[in-house]
Formats: sequence, structure tokens, C-alpha cells
Amino acid sequence: MNRIGFIGTGSMGSILIESLLSAKALTPGHVIISNRTPAKAQQLAEKHPGLIVAHSNAGLVKEAATIVLCVKPLEYSVMLEQIAPALTPDHLLITITSPIELADLESQVPCAVARVVPSITNAVMSGVSLCEFGSRIQEEQRHFIRSLFAHISSPVEISEPFLRITSDIVSCGPAFISYILQQMIQEAVEETGISAEAATYMTTQMLIGMADLLREEAFTLPTLQKRVCVPGGITGEGLIPLQEGIPGLFAQVFRRTQAKFAEDKELVARKLNNQPH
Repeated sequence: MNRIGFIGTGSMGSILIESLLSAKALTPGHVIISNRTPAKAQQLAEKHPGLIVAHSNAGLVKEAATIVLCVKPLEYSVMLEQIAPALTPDHLLITITSPIELADLESQVPCAVARVVPSITNAVMSGVSLCEFGSRIQEEQRHFIRSLFAHISSPVEISEPFLRITSDIVSCGPAFISYILQQMIQEAVEETGISAEAATYMTTQMLIGMADLLREEAFTLPTLQKRVCVPGGITGEGLIPLQEGIPGLFAQVFRRTQAKFAEDKELVARKLNNQPH
């Protein structure tokens, strides 16, 4: 019962498991996994000898004191039906998805619940993980969660009103920035004829170098822009279309994510409480 169970070994579930194993925060023998498609769980276990595959979600709960729920929001109602009879007040339940209200989750189970929203950056033991704690969480459990995820991230405790915007920055942010950089590469190729390979390499190395500058606190974002953008220089000329086009853009992004989040929360709450659509 000192094992940690992961229900769901899809994209983010497998990233978390493999990152925690790579960081030696966990050993394979202390991890038990299950997946809706058993073959996927078995493939992960073959990559990490000693990893235990449960025959069912209920069986996993009987073998683990801490359960990390890595399934899609609309799968929660069925999954909770499967595991709720095996849960006890001594269990700790951690969800990694944001549309699930912790209060709704608490109403379905007898144990303490928490949320940890990871980022793809955690795959290289970097970035932030967002922690939100339910009303039953004890200080020892809070410390355990923060200590575990500190092996692969910088855990930051957040409150529910800021769950979506912090998730947009930490979890969705890599996709947003990746899209912007792909546009920069594509238009560099179209405008100048530079090869896509060369433009991609230089953009990637630029981003890595910029991250190093920020990590070493050599610059902040504003001072970095100021240092590169000398008065009357080429950088300033290039910034003009960005200054004309980008302000207000992320306000639109965040409005759309907030609206989708509200829609998803309502749908998930209805399914959890067996209410008609």
C-alpha cells in the first residue's frame, strides 16, 4: 500500500511516470498502472522492468495508497464508479485535469483529494506544476505532493479562481509559443529563401539561449528586450509590426480558453452528478 498508482497511461500520464522514474523520485516496483487499453500499460511496463500493471482500476486502488488520475475529464464518472467502492479515508487522490471541481470530486469519494496540473516541460525536469488542495488534505499530504513533484518541476500552489489562467500559461503555453515560433520560421523561409532546416535550428538555439539567460537571471523579459532593441536599430524596426498586431491577441486567447473551461466544467459536473444535459 505504499505504492503510487497511475490510472491512465496516455500522453501526460506516461510523461509523469517516466519523468518521476528518471528523476529517481520513484522506483518501478513502487508504481502500479492501469489503462483503458491494457496493451498500452503493458508497453510502458516493458520499457521499465518492475513496473506493475493492474488488471483493473479497482485492483489498482487496492494496491496503492496514492492514486494519480490521468484520464480525460469525461471519463471520470465511469472511472469513479469503478474505484469508489475500493477507496478508503486513508487514500490520497490526485487529479491532473483542470475541469474537475475538487469539491465535486470530494463528494464522490471518502478520501483527501488534490490537483496537480503538469506541463510537458516536466518531461525534462523543468517548468512548473500547479498544486491545488482539497478541504481534507492534511499537512503531511500537502508536503508529500509538493516534495514528489519537486523532483520534476517547481511546484506552485494556486487557488481555484486562477486555475485556468495559470494552466494556460504553464500547461498550454508551450503550444502557444511553439505555434508563434513555427510562424516565424515559415515566414522567414517564404520571405528570404533560407532553408527550413537552418531557420528551425537557429530558432531552436535562440530559444534555448534565451531560456538560459532567464534561468540565470541575467535579464528579465523587459530588460532583455531593451538590451537587444537599441534606439534606431533594426530590432526596433522589426518590433513595429509586432507592437501593432500582438497587443490584445492573448486577451482573445484567454477569453476562448476561459469559455471552453466553463463549458467543460459544467459538462463534467453534470456527468459526475448524473444530471441530464
